[in-house]
Amino acid sequence: MNNYVYILECSDKTLYTGSTNNIEKRIKEHNNGKSGAKYTRARRPVKLVYVETCSTLSNALKREAQIKKLSRAQKLLLIRNSTG
Repeated sequence: MNNYVYILECSDKTLYTGSTNNIEKRIKEHNNGKSGAKYTRARRPVKLVYVETCSTLSNALKREAQIKKLSRAQKLLLIRNSTG
């Protein structure tokens, strides 16, 4: 099973980073469910702008922590470089 690290763009243009093993379900939760992150609940709708696949949950969590430490400019560069 794949694990994913993702970045969402919220309606207020802020960026949210998370990880999951089911990206489609998690995005729906962020946009609709009560199980979405408290941060994104107040900033709906959210849009998926970056996804990275990791082989293990441990790797996904480590990568999530790395991305969260990046500045906004660095995150935007990561997003831009992934979309070509």
